[in-house]
Amino acid sequence: MATNYTNEQVAYMIDKYNENPSRDTVETLATELGKSTKSVIGKLSREGVYQKAIYLSKTGELPVTKKEIVVKIAEALDGEEENLEGLSKSPKKELKYLLSLVE
Repeated sequence: MATNYTNEQVAYMIDKYNENPSRDTVETLATELGKSTKSVIGKLSREGVYQKAIYLSKTGELPVTKKEIVVKIAEALDGEEENLEGLSKSPKKELKYLLSLVE
């Protein structure tokens, strides 16, 4: 079975990626090694070093669903989330405000 990467290439990829774990590093490695970015990501994943990028919302926060906010509101009020299901139809901004009031 043919291998896509030599042991030296794998060691080089791991070292470079660990120095700066970013998408730019992956793209640079792909160019240097003549491979696709998907191939490099796949190899780094199999080697256990690839870190998936963390998604942030437009406001720079970790995304939170309306349902999760309603659950937190229910917990803060010592209530049951099933009784607050209608709140999930409210705008997220207002739900966050309500949560800040009850916490």
